[in-house]
Amino acid sequence: MNTRLLMVMHVKVGPLLTIGGVPHGIRRTAPLGSGTFEGPRLRGTIVTGVSADWQLLRSDGVLEMDLRFVLRTDDGALISMSSFGMRHGPPEVIAAMGRGETVDPATYYFRTMPRFETAHPAYSFLNRLITVATGDRRPEGPIYTVYEVL
Repeated sequence: MNTRLLMVMHVKVGPLLTIGGVPHGIRRTAPLGSGTFEGPRLRGTIVTGVSADWQLLRSDGVLEMDLRFVLRTDDGALISMSSFGMRHGPPEVIAAMGRGETVDPATYYFRTMPRFETAHPAYSFLNRLITVATGDRRPEGPIYTVYEVL
């Protein structure tokens, strides 16, 4: 399988809100605040106030993520991005992240599957892409490197 870089996203995450124990784990959500994205064919910012990460912390230690972003390109186009992902790793690595420490992304699994929708003709190619992303959870927020599957 061949891929090519679509963009790198730097995301600021707001305070985590824990909803609590639900039938399949612990449900929580976090607003996705300011952030940027940049790639060979697009760049811009994350729209605050409408972007969030709905998480489910499962009993097996896997964190499921349901990410919803609105992206605004530098030329004003709006793009909807949704992404399902998972993060898991050794308990000591996950605990270090929970304490706000920077850990090597090679020591845990963090992958998502972004999908895009836009009405803007310059970015309509996004409506036809399959993409995958790797994540790097930093204390200030995650960095997603999004690849287009060719």
